[in-house]
Amino acid sequence: MIHPAKSIRTFIGSKNYQESIRFYQVLGFEVKPLDPKMSLVRVTDTLAFYLQDYYSKPWCENTMIFLEIEEDLESYWEAIKVLGLPDKFPGTKLSKIVKKDWGNEFFLHDPAGILWHFGVFK
Repeated sequence: MIHPAKSIRTFIGSKNYQESIRFYQVLGFEVKPLDPKMSLVRVTDTLAFYLQDYYSKPWCENTMIFLEIEEDLESYWEAIKVLGLPDKFPGTKLSKIVKKDWGNEFFLHDPAGILWHFGVFK
């Protein structure tokens, strides 16, 4: 069956909602509040997710999101590195680029422990 879908959006939690909003804004995402406890976070015009004012440690620390990058991953990593996210947001971590058989990726933990994979496929 072909689904006439327009988008798919995940819901993620936040340990400190306002801090997570600032984190994603500094990362360059557009944050649009929908109500006092939820925001739509746009990565691009067609890619988005929901950020909630809700925290469950096991859920947040086991949530992973893979964002496929079209451009040069090294340049994208450098652009994120200069943001200084680990210095500005306690608990965040940025890894170096890891080269795999299928492609390359690096990792970024957000303030709630959500693990972002940024990568390119070969």
